[in-house]
Amino acid sequence: MLVRVSGPDKPGISAELFGVLDGIDAIVADIEQVVVRRRLTLDVLIEVPPGDEVLKDLLLFGYKRDLDVELQDVEDEPTQYRSPHVVTIVGPELSPLEIKAAADAIAAGRGNIDRIVRLSRYPVMSYELIITDGDAGAIRHNLLQAAATHPGMDVAIQKQGLSRRAKRLVVLDVDNTLIQDEVIDLLAEQAGQLDKVSAITARAMAGELDFAESLHERVALLAGLDELAVERARRAMTLTPGARTFIRTLHRLGYITATVSGGFTVFTERLRNELGIAYGKANELEVKDGRLTGRLIGPVVDRATKAEFLRDVAAYEGIPIEQTVAVGDGANDLDMLDAAGLGIAFNAKSVVAAAADTALRVPYLDAVLFLLGITREEIEAADGADPDQVDPGPRPLTPPR
Repeated sequence: MLVRVSGPDKPGISAELFGVLDGIDAIVADIEQVVVRRRLTLDVLIEVPPGDEVLKDLLLFGYKRDLDVELQDVEDEPTQYRSPHVVTIVGPELSPLEIKAAADAIAAGRGNIDRIVRLSRYPVMSYELIITDGDAGAIRHNLLQAAATHPGMDVAIQKQGLSRRAKRLVVLDVDNTLIQDEVIDLLAEQAGQLDKVSAITARAMAGELDFAESLHERVALLAGLDELAVERARRAMTLTPGARTFIRTLHRLGYITATVSGGFTVFTERLRNELGIAYGKANELEVKDGRLTGRLIGPVVDRATKAEFLRDVAAYEGIPIEQTVAVGDGANDLDMLDAAGLGIAFNAKSVVAAAADTALRVPYLDAVLFLLGITREEIEAADGADPDQVDPGPRPLTPPR
């Protein structure tokens, strides 16, 4: 028998209900409870001996508590959770039409929505839909089509399980991901070469040019910049909205963070120290007599290097690759996004968004937390945690670089 109790939520309802069930010798087979705006819905699947006492005692309980009690005979079959997946939908508002589009996409892939949970109200709205059955590939395809039709909604589908909630390492691109800028453009502005450098950067990030060759070409245009100009460029960097919350929350929840960038160490190392990020890798500009020479020291950090760095840090920390997350926006992030357990294209170029596990178009970096199943309430609770539990920052040992 399925017992459904609904009405105003008050302390002691569950305790009293289960006291009634104990009095009628019920066996509890399953429980589901949700409270929305202080209104309770509590479902309890029970096995009971036949008799009118069951009906009488439960209805009397509801009458005393001013609750609706529904009783329904159901088939004697255990609840089956078949191939569960999690669909996350994120958007500035998420209208009924957008939610309908996501639900239609799931239904068209023969999936069934088992549960819906709100993750956040701000800085964006986000919901987690637990789905069973269906073809995950078809559902993903349908969801991406729905997102393309509704640009105010981002979607993701992941397999439900320990690996999703057990992510331990997040590796971030820097330019246009952790920060809102391309650092080479900031330097180019100081050198009076912004138009030339920006044009080359745009083509490289879209995958139209070889990244290493284009980087050498752009760096050559910076020759002669002095240290004061570099410092002015550093001060012009702007963190992406939500970046501090994102990194702080990850650290307080025990995640390890790293940055890997096609940009330059003179920028990324300052960011790492400021935010307490453990590991980092980026290109190094050659400096002689206090000025940039227009050359790099060592090999270029390209798309293959980024993926290798992710694997190296994971191995160094003893973290399985399926428990890693990579976030980036450009074509040189594609190998890293593919290598990670979860690859997230953040406000990315179209070629990157199409290839990644999921894409986010909202401008807040902390929205990535919702894809990891972390709620806004958990973020706020982490902010109230003991500061002594916060990750202390960059590792003192020599990590993969």
